[in-house]
Amino acid sequence: MLIRKAIGALALTAALLGGQAANAETTLRIAMTAADIPTATGMPNNGFEGMRFMGYPIFEGLVLWDLTRTDQLATLRPGLAEKWEQSEDGKTWIFHLRHGVKFHDGTEFNADAVIFNLDRYFNASSPQYEPATSGITKARVPLMASYKKVDDYTVAITTTRPASYFPYMAVYILFTSPASFEKAGHDWAKVATLPAAGTGPFKITRIVPRQEADLARWDQYWDKSKLAKVDSVVLMPIPEANSRLAALRSGQVDWIEVPPADAIESLKSAGYVITTGSYPHDWPWLFNIGATNSPFKDVRVRQALNYCIDRKGLVELLNGTAEPSVGWLKTSDPDFGNPENRYKFDPAKGKALLAEAGYTQAKPLSFKVMISNSGSGQMLPLPMNEYLQQNLKEACGVDVDYDVVEWQVLLTAGRATPDSPSLQGAMALNISSPSSDPGVMARYFSSANFAPNGFNFEQWKDDLFDQSLKSIEVETDPKVITAAYREAHERLVDDPPWLFIVHDLNPRAMSPKVKGFVSPQSWFVDLTLVSKQ
Repeated sequence: MLIRKAIGALALTAALLGGQAANAETTLRIAMTAADIPTATGMPNNGFEGMRFMGYPIFEGLVLWDLTRTDQLATLRPGLAEKWEQSEDGKTWIFHLRHGVKFHDGTEFNADAVIFNLDRYFNASSPQYEPATSGITKARVPLMASYKKVDDYTVAITTTRPASYFPYMAVYILFTSPASFEKAGHDWAKVATLPAAGTGPFKITRIVPRQEADLARWDQYWDKSKLAKVDSVVLMPIPEANSRLAALRSGQVDWIEVPPADAIESLKSAGYVITTGSYPHDWPWLFNIGATNSPFKDVRVRQALNYCIDRKGLVELLNGTAEPSVGWLKTSDPDFGNPENRYKFDPAKGKALLAEAGYTQAKPLSFKVMISNSGSGQMLPLPMNEYLQQNLKEACGVDVDYDVVEWQVLLTAGRATPDSPSLQGAMALNISSPSSDPGVMARYFSSANFAPNGFNFEQWKDDLFDQSLKSIEVETDPKVITAAYREAHERLVDDPPWLFIVHDLNPRAMSPKVKGFVSPQSWFVDLTLVSKQ
C-alpha cells in the first residue's frame, strides 16, 4: 500500500513538472550582423536586416510577403489590405482594408491610420513627417504621386505612371499606430522608447540601444493562423562574425546570421544546424558613373572589371556559401536572357578592354570603394573585399583602396548624389541588394530613379533598358512582359552598372533546439513558424 502511494505521488509530481515544462516560456535569441538595434519607430534602418527583424514581425504593410515556401521566389499575399485592384488607366490602386485589426496599443487600424503614415513618409508639411524614414520609404516607393481616404476602410493610391508591379513596392510601406506619435508628444525619437505599436505577430517590449531589442508574442494578432510559437524574441547586434560564433557556441544566442565560413564544418560536427538556400541576392560593387571624372563613364572599363575578377576563387574562400554572379539575375533564371557578354575570369580580355579605354601598366586604373565591416546581406565584407583587392591587382593591374564605414553610413551613401562630400571620393559602393521582382529592378536601374529619389546611385541610363521597363509596366500579356524582362536584364549585363561578384546563399547557424525554421527565397523570414525546444 505504501509502495502504491509512493508511486502515485511520484507520478503526480512528474505530471506537475511536465506541465510546468510545457508551460515554460520559450525565448528565441538571435544575433544580427547590424552594429546597433535598427530604429524601432515602425520603419527600421539597417537595410533589409532591419526589415527582417524589426520590421515585418512588428509592423505590417497593406501587402505582405508569403515566406512559407522554399521552392519558389517569395510571392505577395494580402496583409492589412484584404484585396486591391488597379484602375483602367493603370495609375490608381484601390486598397480595401481589413476590418477588426488593432494596433498593439488597442487602437483601431483604419484608413485614417493609413493616411497618417503615408503623410509621415510622403508629406513634408505634415506634423508627423519624419525625414529619416521618409528617405528610406521614398527610395523604395519612388512612384508615389498622391493618396486619399475613400471611406473608413478604403484607400486610393495614385502612382506617377502606370506600374504593374506597384504592389511589390507597397509591401515596403509599414504602419505605426498614430497614438504612439501622440503619446510621445509628436517626437519620433521618443516613439521608439514607448515602445511603438504595430499590428504584427510580435510587439516590442524593450529596447536597449546597441545591446538588445525584446519582442513578445502578440496573442491578439488578427491572423489567428499565424500566432507565434515562441513567447519572446531577443535580438542582439553583433557585427563581428567571430563574436557571433562565440555567442552561439557559448549558448548566449540560439541563432546567428552569417557564420564565419571557416567555422561551418566544425559547427556541423558539434551538432549545430547550418541553413542555406538560394534567394534573390546580389553582392556587387555599384559603380559611381555620374561622378565628375569617373572612370566608369566608359562602359569598357565596367565590362573589363567584370572579366577581371575570379568569382570561383571567392566562392571557395566562402566555403561554398555563395555562387558566382555574372548578372543581376542568376544564370539559372529563365529571365537571365542571352546577353552578348558572358563574364568569366578572363584577365587577358579585361586588360585588353582597359587598354582600349586608356588604362595600361604605365597608367593603371585606380579608384576607391566604400565598404562596410558588416551589415544586412553584406556576408563577410572585409575578407571578401581584401580578396578582390588582391585579385584585381594581380589579374589586371588595377589599384583599389577602401573606405571602411558602418553599414548604415554606407546605406545612406547609396542615396547620395555622385559628387557628394559624404562619398569621400568613392567611385563604387559595396552594397548588397535584392533582385526579387521588376519593382526592385525599376527602383535600382530606371533612369527616372536617380538618387536621392530612388536607388539608381550610379545614375546609369540605358535607353533600351528604359524601353523594356516601360513595356513591363504597361503591358498585360504575360509573354510580352516576360520578353521585356529578359531584354531589360540583357542590358544590365552588356551595359553593366555594377561589378557583378557573387550571389549569397543566405547561411545561418542555429542551435538544434530551434525548430520549424523555413529559409524562403527572400531577404525576410517568418518568425511565427519558429519554435524552440
